[in-house]
Amino acid sequence: MSPSSLLHPGARLVDATGGESLTGDQLRSAVETIGQSYAELPVGVLFARTAVDVPSVLRYLAAFESGRAVALLDAGQDRDVLLELVSRFRPAAVLGEAGEAPEGYRAGDAGGPAWIREAAEGVAPHPDLAVLLPTSGSTGNPKFVRLAKAAVLANAHAIAEVLGIDANEVAPTSLPLHYSYGMSVLNSHLVMGATVVVEPSGVMGRPFWQAVDEHKITSLAGVPYHYEMLKRLRFDPAKYPTLRTITQAGGKLREDLVAEFNEKMLAVGGRMFVMYGQTEAAPRMATVPAAKLAEKIGSAGPALPGGAFSIRLEDGTETSDADVVGEVLYRGPNVMMGYAESEEELSEADGRSGLLETGDLGRLDADGYLFITGRLKRIGKVFGNRVNLDDLEQMLRGSGLDIGAAAAVPAGDKVVIWAENCAADTRKAAAKALSEKLHMHVSGFDVRDIDALPLLASGKIDYRSLEGRA
Repeated sequence: MSPSSLLHPGARLVDATGGESLTGDQLRSAVETIGQSYAELPVGVLFARTAVDVPSVLRYLAAFESGRAVALLDAGQDRDVLLELVSRFRPAAVLGEAGEAPEGYRAGDAGGPAWIREAAEGVAPHPDLAVLLPTSGSTGNPKFVRLAKAAVLANAHAIAEVLGIDANEVAPTSLPLHYSYGMSVLNSHLVMGATVVVEPSGVMGRPFWQAVDEHKITSLAGVPYHYEMLKRLRFDPAKYPTLRTITQAGGKLREDLVAEFNEKMLAVGGRMFVMYGQTEAAPRMATVPAAKLAEKIGSAGPALPGGAFSIRLEDGTETSDADVVGEVLYRGPNVMMGYAESEEELSEADGRSGLLETGDLGRLDADGYLFITGRLKRIGKVFGNRVNLDDLEQMLRGSGLDIGAAAAVPAGDKVVIWAENCAADTRKAAAKALSEKLHMHVSGFDVRDIDALPLLASGKIDYRSLEGRA
C-alpha cells in the first residue's frame, strides 16, 4: 500500500442495506473512476454532502486519493447554511447535491449529482491540504479545520496501532461520517485492510444490531450519549459473540459507566478503550490501553504514538510534571494546519507546526496519563463567581441523586442545568446540592426538566441550542 493512501489492498466496504459491497480491487477501481471525474472540475476545494451511505464514502475516498481537498458536510445541513458556506468558500463543486443550484453554479455530474461552479478561476488549496471539517454542527456559522493528508494518515495508523486493528476487524459506521470520530473509524480500518460495514440507522436502531449479527461486527464506537442510552437498553455484549471491542470518545463519559461497560466487556473476554481527541487533531490524541482502564478510570490515557502532552500554566510556562493543572497542549504529526473562514485561507501553509492548544484544562499523572478537568471556555457565572460548567455536571452525576444525562449552560448571573426526565423534587434537591457544594445561594442554580437533550449530528450535546432556551 502507498504511504499516501487510505486504501489497503484488502480493504472492504459492505453496504448493510443490501446494496453494493466492494472488496480490494473493486473498491480501488470505484474510487479511481470517481476521482477521474474530479480532475475535470474547476480549481478549488470540493464540498461533499455526506450521509451514512456508500456513495458518501466513495466521494470522500475519491477526493482523498486523487489529491482534491474535500470538506465533509452533513447531508442534512440547512440549505441556508450551505449556501452561506458556498458563498464564502466558492467550492469547485458541491458533490452529492441534487437540489436547485445557486447563482454561479449549474447542476451536473461528478461521479454523481453535483453543483458545479461555472467560473473556472478559483483559489487553489494548499497542496498538503486533504480534508476540511466544520467546527460546529448543522447550524451556526462554522469555520473549517484544515487537515493535511499526512496528518489524517498519521492518525489513522496511530489509532490502528493502539487498538490493534488488523485485516480481521469488522467495524460499523456507528457515527456520522462527516464527524471527525466517524471519519477516524473509517480511516483506521481501511488503512489496515479491515472491513467497514455501512449501516445508517445507528446504535439505537434495530437494523444496526441485526447487521452486527449478520456481518459479524467486531467493534463499536460511541460517544457518551450512546453509552447512556445503551445502559438504559441494558446492553449485554454476551448477545453478540463477535463484538469484542468498544471505544468511547467525543466527551467525558461518567466514571461509573466506564467501569460498568469495562466490566461487561471483560466478562466476555472483550476490551474497552476510552479515548480523547479533537477535530483539530484529525481527531484522536490519546487512548487508555484496555488492560489499564480499570486502574485509570477517569483518565484520557497517554498520548498516541508520535504525540506528546504538556501542561501550560497561567504564566505561559509548560510542564510535564505530575498533578499540575493547566491548559492541555498536544504536539504530534496529526495536528491541523490551521482554520479557514474564507476561500483565500485554503491556500495557506501549515501555521501550527504540530502544536495544538486544546482549550481543555487537565493534568498528567506520574505515568503520563492525561486527566481532563474542564474547559477554559465552558465557564459560567453565579452572582459574579466563575464556575466550571463541566464540573457542575460531574458534581450532579456524583451526587447520588437520580439524575441521568444533564447539561449545564450559562444564563446571565446564574446557571441553567437541563436534566432528562427529572422529577421536580429531584431538581430541587440537585439545586440545593450544588448550592451547598459551592457555598452559593440556591437561586443561582436553575435545574430544569427536558424530555431529551438536543444533540448535534455527532451525538454530542448541542449546548448552543440549550443556551438559546435558557
